[in-house]
Parts: sequence; C-alpha cells; structure tokens
Amino acid sequence: MQIVKHHHFVTLPGAPLPLGVHLDRHGARFALFSRHATAVSILLFASSETEEYIEIELDPKLNKTGDIWHIWIAGIREGQLYGYKVDGPYNPLEGHRFNKNKLLLDPYAKAISGNHIWDFSKACGYIKGHPDEDLSFSTDKNYKESPKCIVVDTEFDWYDRPIQTAMEDTIIYELHVKGFTFHPSSQVTHRGTYKGLSEKIPYLKQLGITAVELMPIQEFDEFENININPLTGERLKNYWGYSTIAFFAPKSTYSSSGTMGQQINEFKEMIRDFHEAGIEVFLDVVFNHTAEGDHLGPTIHFKGLDNSIYYMLKENKRFYQNFSGCGNTFNCNHPLVRDFILDCLRYWVMDMHVDGFRFDLASILGRDQNGNILQNPPLIEKISEDPILRNTKIIAEAWDAGGAYLIGHFPGRWAEW
Repeated sequence: MQIVKHHHFVTLPGAPLPLGVHLDRHGARFALFSRHATAVSILLFASSETEEYIEIELDPKLNKTGDIWHIWIAGIREGQLYGYKVDGPYNPLEGHRFNKNKLLLDPYAKAISGNHIWDFSKACGYIKGHPDEDLSFSTDKNYKESPKCIVVDTEFDWYDRPIQTAMEDTIIYELHVKGFTFHPSSQVTHRGTYKGLSEKIPYLKQLGITAVELMPIQEFDEFENININPLTGERLKNYWGYSTIAFFAPKSTYSSSGTMGQQINEFKEMIRDFHEAGIEVFLDVVFNHTAEGDHLGPTIHFKGLDNSIYYMLKENKRFYQNFSGCGNTFNCNHPLVRDFILDCLRYWVMDMHVDGFRFDLASILGRDQNGNILQNPPLIEKISEDPILRNTKIIAEAWDAGGAYLIGHFPGRWAEW
C-alpha cells in the first residue's frame, strides 16, 4: 500500500465503496463516481467563505477503481469543509459539461455549509452574456462563493423503534417545517425549525393523526428565484423546496442549533420525538429533477460530474429533456442514477429513521433513459422490493409534466395521490 504526502496530509489509496465521505479514528475515506472525468481533486477549506484551500489531487493510477475516484486522508475530522474540482471534456453538443473552475458538491454529502444566501452567480460553466451562451467556457473560479460540503459524524443515540402503523390505518398531516411554526401564533420557542415542530407534537397528537409528511427538507436554495414581486419589490423565494441541491442533507436553515452539521442531530431529535409520540414521519422527495436547471443553469454537482449520465438529454445533447417542467429530468433508470436514489432512500431510513416517502412527479421514475414509459420500471420495482425499504410506506404522485398520467399503474404496495 502506497503512502503519499500532500502538504500537511498523509494519504492512502482508499476504497471505492461506499461512496461519499466516511470517518474513522484517524481520518476519512472519500469516494466519488465520475466515468468521463480526466482529473479529480479534493479541495479542503478552513471556512465557508475563504479563498484559501488545500488541494489534494487524486492519482488515477492509485486513486481510481473503474469509474470511482477514491482516497483516504489522515487527520480529517468532523466539521471539515470540502468540495470537488473535476476536469474533463466541456462539449455540450456531446452532453459533457466538465469545468474545473467550478467547485462541485459531493452528491453524497450529509450536510452543506449553512449560509442560506448562497452565491451561484459564478456557478455557470459558460460565460454569461456570451453570444454563444453555454457553448462558451467560463474560466472564472467560484471556489469562495460556492457552498461547501461538511464532513459529519453520523453517530446518534436513538433509543426509538419503528412504529409501522398499517397503511389502512394511517392518517397523514402534510406540513411545511418552516411555515408550520414560523408565525408567533404557533406559540413555540424555536419558530420555523425542526425543534419548533417537535414542540407542536402534543397539538398534532390531539388531532388524531398517525403520520406527518414533511414538504421537502433536503437541502435547497431559498434564493434561486431571481424574480421580483411586482407589488412589494421584494425578491421572490423558493419557499416550498422542490428544487433539491443536496439529496442526503437536511435543510440547514430549519435548524435552531446551528448550520455546520448541527442540523443533522436536530433533525434526528425531531424524528425521535415524533416516534416517542407514536407518530411516523414521511418525507416529500424530489428525484425527478435537480436545482441545476436547463442548459443555461448553474453547475453545482451532477453537470460537472457526469452530465450525460445523470440527466436525460435530447437528441441534440446540448439540451435537456424536461418532463419535470423545471428545466431538466433526472435520469432515474440509468443504473448509476438508480443506485444513487436507492442509496439516498436507504440513508434516510437507516441513519435518519424516516418511515416513508412521497415521491414528487413519480411518473418520471418510470421513464427509460430516452424518456419513454417503461412497462416494468426497474427503479419502481427496486424501491418496492428493497429489503431496507421494505417496511416503509411509499406514495407516488402518479403523473409528470410530460403527460405521463399513471394513476393505477404503480404496482404492489405503492399508494398513489
């Protein structure tokens, strides 16, 4: 085994699985999928808004197995900020949008640095205002402005047990974590937070419900909407959250205890409180598209990691299929993307103790890589039969913006509404 020294860090080749970052007593393992990348570096930051970083370049001869880039770095501890610099072909006409000047989030990141007003103005891989639009190439670095991933310790003292209320006996209350307690009339101490929601459990219990369904809590950018309210002049916000940035990370600004990883424990404490009260918790999840938008959208992660794999592209691969109505469509039935979605769902069940999921625009989960409706979609079957997810409740919103109205077509234990 070869030991390499980078600046102040000692590294080992690491292992390709599991993906993401995993701490041990002496450091951390990093693993990232990218089939078409030609070079990968990990950038380590001391703070979320610094221009200074340490770059650890991965050697493809030592730190790559198949399509997975991996490394073990000594001395990495909980709270370390990081991102990826990934090089490769920038050729939108062929579906490739690699740009080493754009800091990329780890798709498996468990927490994102907590500045709720992120600056994605420099995140586009092309030169804004250029006559060639996205066929141009941006050399403007956004390492300082971009959100950073946070290395976290996932240990937690749960002492809860799955409730597993029968589906026919389930009564669901859908709510928005922030909106449910944000107004002073909620009479909670921690308004608009996971902890504030815990404070309302006695009220919810009194209603006779058996489960709450949380509108999207996976990390999203509240300020991605650039439009202005014509009546007030205020900038509009992405309030609902149906534009995911980090699928494994709970929304940091819904935490009252801190936004540098503390949001994970506060979310877990909320789940534990609900379970103690006999109430299940479901998540509204959005796997039909991401926050990277269309061909003129920012490069946050998937576009710069392997655009042609993660997204459904049109025959002219410069452009995206848009069955979501939000600019792009996640390529859900590509084997690698399918594995990513399953890994994500398992994480929310195993590590976060979530009891079920409502899938937004779930008909997209039934489309093949060309956008055609599948008779027996592999992803839908795998979610239904996965041994980790087997006792969770799964609910489909059985349509999409491309006309796939599949009411009555979701098999087995899937519910639909």
